[in-house]
Amino acid sequence: MNNTEAPTRKIIPIAVAGGAEQELFSLYQAQKKIYPRSVAGLFTRWRWAMVFITQIVFYGLPWLEWGQRQAVLFDLGARRFYIFGLVLYPQDFIYLSGLLVISALALFLFTAVAGRQWCGYACPQTVYTEIFLWLEKLTEGDRSARLRLDASPMSANKLARKASKQFLWLSLALWTGFTFVGYFTPIKELGISFISAGMGPWETFWVFFYGLATYGNAGFMREQVCKYMCPYARFQSAMFDKDTLIVTYDEARGEPRGGRSKKADPKALNVGSCVDCTLCVQVCPTGIDIRKGLQYECISCAACIDACDTVMDKMNYPRGLIRYSTQNAVAQGWGRAELLRRVMRPRVLMYTAVLGIVTAGLVASLALRTPFKVDVIRDRASLARIVSGGKIENVYRLQVMNATENVQNYRITANGLPGLALGSQGMLTVAPTESRGLTVTLQLPYEGAAPGSHPIYFEIEALNTAERITEKSVFLVPR
Repeated sequence: MNNTEAPTRKIIPIAVAGGAEQELFSLYQAQKKIYPRSVAGLFTRWRWAMVFITQIVFYGLPWLEWGQRQAVLFDLGARRFYIFGLVLYPQDFIYLSGLLVISALALFLFTAVAGRQWCGYACPQTVYTEIFLWLEKLTEGDRSARLRLDASPMSANKLARKASKQFLWLSLALWTGFTFVGYFTPIKELGISFISAGMGPWETFWVFFYGLATYGNAGFMREQVCKYMCPYARFQSAMFDKDTLIVTYDEARGEPRGGRSKKADPKALNVGSCVDCTLCVQVCPTGIDIRKGLQYECISCAACIDACDTVMDKMNYPRGLIRYSTQNAVAQGWGRAELLRRVMRPRVLMYTAVLGIVTAGLVASLALRTPFKVDVIRDRASLARIVSGGKIENVYRLQVMNATENVQNYRITANGLPGLALGSQGMLTVAPTESRGLTVTLQLPYEGAAPGSHPIYFEIEALNTAERITEKSVFLVPR
Protein backbone atom coordinates (compact mmCIF):
# COMPACT_ATOMS: atom_id res chain seq x y z
CA MET A 1 0.00 0.00 0.00
CA ASN A 2 1.64 3.27 -1.07
CA ASN A 3 0.67 6.64 -2.43
CA THR A 4 1.92 5.86 -5.93
CA GLU A 5 -1.10 3.73 -6.69
CA ALA A 6 -3.71 5.43 -8.86
CA PRO A 7 -7.24 5.84 -7.48
CA THR A 8 -9.77 3.48 -9.01
CA ARG A 9 -13.45 3.60 -9.89
CA LYS A 10 -15.70 0.61 -9.24
CA ILE A 11 -17.23 -1.15 -12.27
CA ILE A 12 -20.16 -3.32 -11.29
CA PRO A 13 -21.79 -5.71 -13.85
CA ILE A 14 -25.59 -5.83 -13.57
CA ALA A 15 -28.12 -8.06 -15.26
CA VAL A 16 -30.97 -6.56 -17.27
CA ALA A 17 -34.05 -8.01 -19.00
CA GLY A 18 -33.22 -10.34 -21.86
CA GLY A 19 -30.15 -11.79 -20.19
CA ALA A 20 -27.80 -9.03 -21.36
CA GLU A 21 -25.35 -7.40 -18.99
CA GLN A 22 -24.51 -3.75 -18.56
CA GLU A 23 -21.76 -2.12 -16.56
CA LEU A 24 -22.56 0.36 -13.81
CA PHE A 25 -19.81 2.95 -13.31
CA SER A 26 -19.44 4.51 -9.88
CA LEU A 27 -19.00 8.28 -10.06
CA TYR A 28 -17.15 8.27 -6.73
CA GLN A 29 -13.40 8.15 -7.11
CA ALA A 30 -11.92 6.05 -4.33
CA GLN A 31 -8.94 7.65 -2.62
CA LYS A 32 -6.18 5.83 -0.81
CA LYS A 33 -4.77 7.38 2.34
CA ILE A 34 -1.53 9.25 1.74
CA TYR A 35 1.37 8.55 4.07
CA PRO A 36 3.89 11.36 3.44
CA ARG A 37 7.47 10.36 4.11
CA SER A 38 9.60 12.60 6.34
CA VAL A 39 12.31 14.53 4.53
CA ALA A 40 15.16 16.83 5.50
CA GLY A 41 16.70 19.65 3.54
CA LEU A 42 16.83 23.38 2.92
CA PHE A 43 13.20 23.86 1.97
CA THR A 44 11.98 21.65 4.81
CA ARG A 45 13.86 23.89 7.24
CA TRP A 46 12.27 26.96 5.64
CA ARG A 47 8.84 25.34 5.91
CA TRP A 48 9.30 24.61 9.60
CA ALA A 49 10.61 28.13 10.17
CA MET A 50 7.35 29.44 8.73
CA VAL A 51 5.41 27.05 10.97
CA PHE A 52 7.13 28.48 14.04
CA ILE A 53 6.78 32.11 12.94
CA THR A 54 3.10 31.90 12.04
CA GLN A 55 2.14 29.99 15.18
CA ILE A 56 4.13 32.23 17.53
CA VAL A 57 2.23 35.17 16.05
CA PHE A 58 -1.17 33.45 16.10
CA TYR A 59 -0.96 31.96 19.60
CA GLY A 60 1.04 34.79 21.16
CA LEU A 61 -0.62 37.93 19.80
CA PRO A 62 -3.82 37.72 21.92
CA TRP A 63 -1.72 37.62 25.10
CA LEU A 64 0.22 40.76 24.18
CA GLU A 65 -0.90 43.85 26.10
CA TRP A 66 -1.01 47.44 24.91
CA GLY A 67 -1.39 49.83 27.83
CA GLN A 68 -4.23 48.47 29.94
CA ARG A 69 -5.86 46.31 27.25
CA GLN A 70 -5.25 43.50 24.80
CA ALA A 71 -3.06 44.68 21.91
CA VAL A 72 -5.21 43.10 19.17
CA LEU A 73 -8.89 42.74 19.95
CA PHE A 74 -11.94 42.82 17.69
CA ASP A 75 -14.61 43.69 20.24
CA LEU A 76 -17.81 43.00 18.33
CA GLY A 77 -20.03 43.70 21.34
CA ALA A 78 -18.66 47.22 21.78
CA ARG A 79 -18.21 47.59 18.00
CA ARG A 80 -14.59 48.65 18.38
CA PHE A 81 -11.48 47.07 16.86
CA TYR A 82 -8.16 47.54 18.63
CA ILE A 83 -4.96 47.01 16.66
CA PHE A 84 -2.10 48.11 18.91
CA GLY A 85 -2.46 51.92 19.11
CA LEU A 86 -5.17 52.09 16.45
CA VAL A 87 -8.86 52.09 17.37
CA LEU A 88 -11.34 51.49 14.54
CA TYR A 89 -15.12 51.74 14.46
CA PRO A 90 -17.64 50.15 12.06
CA GLN A 91 -17.57 53.47 10.19
CA ASP A 92 -13.94 52.67 9.32
CA PHE A 93 -15.04 49.73 7.15
CA ILE A 94 -13.29 51.41 4.21
CA TYR A 95 -9.94 50.44 5.77
CA LEU A 96 -10.95 46.79 5.87
CA SER A 97 -11.97 47.05 2.21
CA GLY A 98 -8.58 48.57 1.38
CA LEU A 99 -6.80 45.79 3.28
CA LEU A 100 -8.73 43.13 1.36
CA VAL A 101 -7.87 44.81 -1.95
CA ILE A 102 -4.20 44.92 -0.97
CA SER A 103 -4.29 41.24 0.06
CA ALA A 104 -5.84 40.25 -3.27
CA LEU A 105 -3.32 42.27 -5.29
CA ALA A 106 -0.44 40.89 -3.23
CA LEU A 107 -1.72 37.35 -3.90
CA PHE A 108 -1.90 38.04 -7.64
CA LEU A 109 1.61 39.54 -7.64
CA PHE A 110 3.19 36.81 -5.53
CA THR A 111 1.49 34.05 -7.52
CA ALA A 112 2.56 35.53 -10.87
CA VAL A 113 6.18 35.65 -9.66
CA ALA A 114 6.58 32.66 -7.34
CA GLY A 115 3.57 30.41 -7.87
CA ARG A 116 1.85 28.70 -4.93
CA GLN A 117 4.56 29.14 -2.32
CA TRP A 118 1.97 30.72 -0.01
CA CYS A 119 0.24 27.33 -0.07
CA GLY A 120 3.46 25.44 0.55
CA TYR A 121 4.82 27.51 3.40
CA ALA A 122 2.28 29.77 5.11
CA CYS A 123 -1.29 28.62 4.37
CA PRO A 124 -3.00 27.58 7.65
CA GLN A 125 -4.07 24.29 6.06
CA THR A 126 -0.44 23.45 5.22
CA VAL A 127 0.90 24.68 8.55
CA TYR A 128 -1.53 22.68 10.68
CA THR A 129 -1.17 19.61 8.48
CA GLU A 130 2.59 19.75 9.10
CA ILE A 131 2.02 20.01 12.85
CA PHE A 132 -0.53 17.18 12.88
CA LEU A 133 1.78 14.98 10.79
CA TRP A 134 4.59 15.65 13.25
CA LEU A 135 2.32 14.60 16.15
CA GLU A 136 1.33 11.51 14.15
CA LYS A 137 4.98 10.60 13.61
CA LEU A 138 5.65 11.23 17.31
CA THR A 139 2.98 8.73 18.40
CA GLU A 140 2.88 6.19 15.54
CA GLY A 141 6.37 6.35 14.03
CA ASP A 142 7.66 7.12 10.56
CA ARG A 143 5.93 6.32 7.26
CA SER A 144 6.78 2.60 7.17
CA ALA A 145 5.78 2.19 10.83
CA ARG A 146 2.44 3.91 10.21
CA LEU A 147 1.77 1.67 7.20
CA ARG A 148 2.47 -1.44 9.28
CA LEU A 149 0.39 -0.16 12.20
CA ASP A 150 -2.67 0.56 10.04
CA ALA A 151 -2.39 -2.84 8.34
CA SER A 152 -2.09 -4.73 11.63
CA PRO A 153 -5.09 -6.01 13.64
CA MET A 154 -6.29 -4.07 16.66
CA SER A 155 -4.12 -4.58 19.72
CA ALA A 156 -3.34 -2.79 22.98
CA ASN A 157 -0.28 -1.17 21.42
CA LYS A 158 -2.22 0.02 18.37
CA LEU A 159 -5.08 1.34 20.51
CA ALA A 160 -2.67 3.22 22.80
CA ARG A 161 -0.84 4.83 19.88
CA LYS A 162 -4.05 5.79 18.09
CA ALA A 163 -5.61 7.16 21.29
CA SER A 164 -2.47 9.18 22.10
CA LYS A 165 -2.49 10.70 18.63
CA GLN A 166 -6.17 11.61 18.83
CA PHE A 167 -5.70 13.16 22.29
CA LEU A 168 -2.84 15.36 21.05
CA TRP A 169 -4.77 16.32 17.92
CA LEU A 170 -7.88 17.28 19.88
CA SER A 171 -5.90 19.20 22.50
CA LEU A 172 -4.11 21.28 19.85
CA ALA A 173 -7.33 21.81 17.89
CA LEU A 174 -9.27 23.05 20.93
CA TRP A 175 -6.40 25.33 21.94
CA THR A 176 -6.47 26.72 18.40
CA GLY A 177 -10.23 27.34 18.65
CA PHE A 178 -9.77 28.99 22.06
CA THR A 179 -7.05 31.26 20.67
CA PHE A 180 -9.20 32.19 17.68
CA VAL A 181 -12.08 33.29 19.93
CA GLY A 182 -9.51 35.16 22.05
CA TYR A 183 -9.20 37.69 19.24
CA PHE A 184 -12.88 38.62 19.73
CA THR A 185 -13.26 38.20 23.49
CA PRO A 186 -10.48 39.34 25.87
CA ILE A 187 -8.49 36.14 26.13
CA LYS A 188 -7.76 36.39 29.86
CA GLU A 189 -11.47 36.74 30.62
CA LEU A 190 -12.17 33.92 28.17
CA GLY A 191 -9.62 31.71 29.94
CA ILE A 192 -11.28 32.28 33.33
CA SER A 193 -14.71 31.56 31.80
CA PHE A 194 -13.36 28.42 30.12
CA ILE A 195 -11.87 27.04 33.34
CA SER A 196 -15.01 27.83 35.32
CA ALA A 197 -17.31 26.51 32.55
CA GLY A 198 -18.91 29.94 32.32
CA MET A 199 -18.43 30.72 28.63
CA GLY A 200 -21.35 32.20 26.75
CA PRO A 201 -23.18 30.16 24.09
CA TRP A 202 -21.57 31.92 21.12
CA GLU A 203 -18.08 31.70 22.59
CA THR A 204 -18.60 27.99 23.30
CA PHE A 205 -19.91 27.40 19.78
CA TRP A 206 -16.99 29.10 18.05
CA VAL A 207 -14.29 27.52 20.26
CA PHE A 208 -15.56 24.04 19.43
CA PHE A 209 -16.51 24.83 15.82
CA TYR A 210 -13.10 26.26 14.93
CA GLY A 211 -11.35 23.58 16.97
CA LEU A 212 -13.20 20.73 15.29
CA ALA A 213 -12.67 22.34 11.87
CA THR A 214 -8.92 22.36 12.56
CA TYR A 215 -9.07 18.77 13.81
CA GLY A 216 -10.95 17.55 10.75
CA ASN A 217 -9.09 19.53 8.11
CA ALA A 218 -5.54 18.94 9.35
CA GLY A 219 -6.03 15.48 10.83
CA PHE A 220 -8.22 13.74 8.27
CA MET A 221 -9.02 15.75 5.15
CA ARG A 222 -5.51 17.14 4.62
CA GLU A 223 -4.74 17.15 0.90
CA GLN A 224 -8.46 16.83 0.05
CA VAL A 225 -8.93 20.44 1.23
CA CYS A 226 -6.20 21.64 -1.12
CA LYS A 227 -7.37 19.54 -4.07
CA TYR A 228 -11.13 19.88 -3.87
CA MET A 229 -12.21 22.58 -1.41
CA CYS A 230 -9.70 25.40 -1.92
CA PRO A 231 -10.57 27.54 -4.98
CA TYR A 232 -6.97 28.73 -5.32
CA ALA A 233 -5.93 25.49 -7.01
CA ARG A 234 -8.67 25.93 -9.59
CA PHE A 235 -8.01 29.49 -10.68
CA GLN A 236 -4.21 29.42 -10.39
CA SER A 237 -4.01 28.86 -14.16
CA ALA A 238 -5.39 32.36 -14.66
CA MET A 239 -2.48 33.79 -12.63
CA PHE A 240 0.30 31.50 -13.89
CA ASP A 241 2.28 31.98 -17.08
CA LYS A 242 5.37 30.29 -18.48
CA ASP A 243 7.63 32.61 -16.46
CA THR A 244 6.02 31.78 -13.09
CA LEU A 245 8.32 30.01 -10.64
CA ILE A 246 7.09 26.46 -10.05
CA VAL A 247 8.47 23.11 -8.92
CA THR A 248 9.74 21.51 -12.13
CA TYR A 249 11.22 18.19 -13.13
CA ASP A 250 14.00 18.44 -15.73
CA GLU A 251 12.73 15.79 -18.12
CA ALA A 252 15.58 16.23 -20.60
CA ARG A 253 18.11 15.42 -17.91
CA GLY A 254 16.12 12.79 -16.00
CA GLU A 255 14.73 10.61 -18.79
CA PRO A 256 14.85 7.77 -19.50
CA ARG A 257 14.68 6.93 -15.83
CA GLY A 258 15.82 3.66 -14.34
CA GLY A 259 17.61 2.04 -11.42
CA ARG A 260 21.37 1.52 -11.39
CA SER A 261 24.23 1.15 -8.94
CA LYS A 262 26.06 4.15 -7.60
CA LYS A 263 29.19 3.26 -9.58
CA ALA A 264 27.40 2.71 -12.91
CA ASP A 265 27.87 5.18 -15.75
CA PRO A 266 24.40 6.47 -16.77
CA LYS A 267 25.61 7.26 -20.30
CA ALA A 268 26.76 3.69 -20.80
CA LEU A 269 23.39 2.42 -19.59
CA ASN A 270 21.57 5.02 -21.74
CA VAL A 271 19.58 6.31 -18.77
CA GLY A 272 19.00 9.77 -17.33
CA SER A 273 19.72 11.06 -13.85
CA CYS A 274 16.39 9.88 -12.38
CA VAL A 275 16.92 6.55 -10.61
CA ASP A 276 13.14 6.00 -10.29
CA CYS A 277 13.31 5.71 -6.50
CA THR A 278 9.82 7.34 -6.18
CA LEU A 279 10.96 9.27 -3.10
CA CYS A 280 9.63 12.45 -4.71
CA VAL A 281 6.17 10.83 -4.72
CA GLN A 282 6.46 9.38 -1.22
CA VAL A 283 7.24 12.77 0.38
CA CYS A 284 4.52 14.66 -1.51
CA PRO A 285 1.71 15.75 0.86
CA THR A 286 -0.82 15.67 -2.00
CA GLY A 287 0.38 12.36 -3.44
CA ILE A 288 1.28 13.51 -6.97
CA ASP A 289 4.19 12.52 -9.20
CA ILE A 290 5.99 15.75 -10.10
CA ARG A 291 7.69 13.93 -12.97
CA LYS A 292 4.38 14.10 -14.88
CA GLY A 293 4.68 17.88 -15.15
CA LEU A 294 2.80 20.82 -13.63
CA GLN A 295 -0.38 19.70 -11.84
CA TYR A 296 -2.98 21.77 -10.05
CA GLU A 297 -2.55 19.65 -6.89
CA CYS A 298 1.06 20.82 -6.46
CA ILE A 299 1.33 23.31 -3.57
CA SER A 300 5.01 24.19 -4.21
CA CYS A 301 6.16 22.92 -0.81
CA ALA A 302 9.43 21.67 -2.39
CA ALA A 303 9.49 18.45 -0.35
CA CYS A 304 10.25 16.59 -3.59
CA ILE A 305 13.21 18.92 -4.24
CA ASP A 306 14.75 18.07 -0.87
CA ALA A 307 14.17 14.35 -1.43
CA CYS A 308 15.61 14.38 -4.95
CA ASP A 309 18.64 16.47 -3.94
CA THR A 310 19.39 13.91 -1.21
CA VAL A 311 19.36 11.11 -3.80
CA MET A 312 21.50 13.14 -6.23
CA ASP A 313 24.06 13.68 -3.48
CA LYS A 314 24.21 9.95 -2.78
CA MET A 315 24.64 9.17 -6.48
CA ASN A 316 27.25 11.96 -6.90
CA TYR A 317 25.05 13.64 -9.52
CA PRO A 318 24.53 17.41 -9.70
CA ARG A 319 21.54 18.71 -7.75
CA GLY A 320 18.56 20.29 -9.45
CA LEU A 321 16.89 17.41 -11.26
CA ILE A 322 13.77 18.69 -9.49
CA ARG A 323 14.04 22.38 -8.71
CA TYR A 324 12.29 25.71 -8.56
CA SER A 325 12.29 27.07 -12.11
CA THR A 326 9.92 28.23 -14.85
CA GLN A 327 8.60 26.45 -17.90
CA ASN A 328 10.47 28.83 -20.21
CA ALA A 329 13.71 28.45 -18.25
CA VAL A 330 13.60 24.65 -18.40
CA ALA A 331 12.64 24.57 -22.07
CA GLN A 332 15.30 27.06 -23.14
CA GLY A 333 18.04 26.15 -20.68
CA TRP A 334 18.19 29.54 -18.97
CA GLY A 335 20.51 30.26 -16.10
CA ARG A 336 19.73 32.26 -12.98
CA ALA A 337 20.46 35.62 -14.65
CA GLU A 338 17.90 35.08 -17.43
CA LEU A 339 15.43 33.75 -14.89
CA LEU A 340 15.71 36.90 -12.75
CA ARG A 341 15.38 39.19 -15.76
CA ARG A 342 12.04 37.63 -16.66
CA VAL A 343 10.69 38.48 -13.22
CA MET A 344 10.30 42.15 -14.25
CA ARG A 345 7.82 41.45 -17.05
CA PRO A 346 4.84 43.73 -17.84
CA ARG A 347 2.32 41.69 -15.89
CA VAL A 348 4.41 41.81 -12.72
CA LEU A 349 5.16 45.52 -13.14
CA MET A 350 1.45 46.28 -13.49
CA TYR A 351 0.57 44.34 -10.34
CA THR A 352 3.42 46.04 -8.46
CA ALA A 353 2.37 49.53 -9.54
CA VAL A 354 -1.29 49.05 -8.61
CA LEU A 355 -0.38 47.40 -5.30
CA GLY A 356 2.02 50.26 -4.48
CA ILE A 357 -0.59 52.92 -5.23
CA VAL A 358 -3.32 51.25 -3.18
CA THR A 359 -0.95 50.57 -0.27
CA ALA A 360 0.35 54.15 -0.28
CA GLY A 361 -3.24 55.43 -0.34
CA LEU A 362 -4.26 53.28 2.63
CA VAL A 363 -1.19 54.23 4.66
CA ALA A 364 -1.68 57.94 3.90
CA SER A 365 -5.35 57.71 4.84
CA LEU A 366 -4.52 56.08 8.17
CA ALA A 367 -1.79 58.64 8.86
CA LEU A 368 -4.10 61.58 8.13
CA ARG A 369 -7.10 60.04 9.89
CA THR A 370 -8.75 62.35 12.41
CA PRO A 371 -8.89 60.59 15.80
CA PHE A 372 -12.56 61.41 16.34
CA LYS A 373 -15.75 61.26 14.29
CA VAL A 374 -18.93 63.31 14.35
CA ASP A 375 -22.41 62.58 13.04
CA VAL A 376 -24.95 65.42 12.86
CA ILE A 377 -28.65 64.51 12.81
CA ARG A 378 -31.52 67.01 12.74
CA ASP A 379 -34.29 66.63 15.30
CA ARG A 380 -37.20 65.45 13.17
CA ALA A 381 -39.78 66.04 15.89
CA SER A 382 -39.38 69.80 15.53
CA LEU A 383 -38.14 71.20 12.22
CA ALA A 384 -38.11 74.85 13.42
CA ARG A 385 -39.75 76.83 16.20
CA ILE A 386 -40.01 80.35 17.59
CA VAL A 387 -38.50 80.80 21.04
CA SER A 388 -38.37 83.68 23.49
CA GLY A 389 -36.77 86.80 22.15
CA GLY A 390 -38.34 86.28 18.72
CA LYS A 391 -35.60 83.90 17.56
CA ILE A 392 -35.89 80.88 15.27
CA GLU A 393 -34.49 77.70 16.78
CA ASN A 394 -33.44 74.43 15.18
CA VAL A 395 -32.48 71.33 17.20
CA TYR A 396 -29.68 68.91 16.27
CA ARG A 397 -28.26 65.73 17.70
CA LEU A 398 -24.45 65.42 17.55
CA GLN A 399 -22.84 62.01 18.08
CA VAL A 400 -19.13 62.35 18.87
CA MET A 401 -16.91 59.25 18.79
CA ASN A 402 -13.53 59.45 20.51
CA ALA A 403 -11.15 57.11 18.65
CA THR A 404 -8.26 57.77 21.03
CA GLU A 405 -7.49 56.09 24.33
CA ASN A 406 -7.46 59.33 26.29
CA VAL A 407 -10.24 61.55 27.64
CA GLN A 408 -10.99 64.26 25.07
CA ASN A 409 -12.72 67.63 25.45
CA TYR A 410 -14.52 69.04 22.43
CA ARG A 411 -15.75 72.56 21.68
CA ILE A 412 -18.68 72.96 19.30
CA THR A 413 -19.38 76.07 17.23
CA ALA A 414 -21.60 76.81 14.22
CA ASN A 415 -21.46 79.28 11.35
CA GLY A 416 -22.91 79.88 7.93
CA LEU A 417 -25.59 82.52 8.65
CA PRO A 418 -25.22 86.02 10.12
CA GLY A 419 -26.22 86.07 13.78
CA LEU A 420 -26.29 82.26 14.11
CA ALA A 421 -25.50 81.24 17.71
CA LEU A 422 -25.65 78.23 19.97
CA GLY A 423 -28.61 78.19 22.32
CA SER A 424 -27.11 75.40 24.42
CA GLN A 425 -23.76 74.44 25.86
CA GLY A 426 -20.97 73.97 23.33
CA MET A 427 -18.62 71.77 25.36
CA LEU A 428 -18.50 68.00 25.51
CA THR A 429 -16.22 65.51 27.29
CA VAL A 430 -15.93 61.97 25.91
CA ALA A 431 -14.21 59.06 27.65
CA PRO A 432 -11.51 57.02 25.87
CA THR A 433 -12.78 54.96 22.90
CA GLU A 434 -16.33 55.94 23.76
CA SER A 435 -19.18 57.58 21.88
CA ARG A 436 -21.42 60.26 23.36
CA GLY A 437 -24.39 62.19 22.07
CA LEU A 438 -25.19 65.85 22.68
CA THR A 439 -28.33 67.82 21.86
CA VAL A 440 -27.41 71.18 20.35
CA THR A 441 -29.80 74.07 19.61
CA LEU A 442 -29.02 76.81 17.11
CA GLN A 443 -30.82 80.16 17.21
CA LEU A 444 -31.15 82.84 14.55
CA PRO A 445 -32.79 86.32 14.72
CA TYR A 446 -36.26 86.20 13.13
CA GLU A 447 -35.26 88.42 10.21
CA GLY A 448 -31.80 86.90 9.94
CA ALA A 449 -32.50 84.87 6.80
CA ALA A 450 -35.15 84.39 4.14
CA PRO A 451 -37.62 81.51 4.54
CA GLY A 452 -36.32 78.17 3.34
CA SER A 453 -33.36 75.85 3.88
CA HIS A 454 -29.91 77.35 4.42
CA PRO A 455 -26.58 75.47 4.61
CA ILE A 456 -24.69 75.78 7.88
CA TYR A 457 -21.53 74.21 9.28
CA PHE A 458 -20.73 72.71 12.65
CA GLU A 459 -17.10 72.93 13.71
CA ILE A 460 -15.97 70.48 16.37
CA GLU A 461 -12.51 71.05 17.85
CA ALA A 462 -10.62 68.60 20.07
CA LEU A 463 -9.06 70.89 22.67
CA ASN A 464 -6.43 68.33 23.70
CA THR A 465 -5.05 67.85 20.18
CA ALA A 466 -6.25 71.02 18.37
CA GLU A 467 -7.70 68.89 15.56
CA ARG A 468 -10.98 69.94 13.94
CA ILE A 469 -13.81 68.43 11.96
CA THR A 470 -16.36 70.41 9.97
CA GLU A 471 -19.79 68.85 9.34
CA LYS A 472 -22.42 70.31 7.04
CA SER A 473 -26.13 70.54 7.88
CA VAL A 474 -29.08 72.84 7.13
CA PHE A 475 -31.00 75.48 9.09
CA LEU A 476 -34.71 75.78 8.33
CA VAL A 477 -36.47 79.15 8.43
CA PRO A 478 -40.30 78.79 8.39
CA ARG A 479 -42.44 80.85 6.05
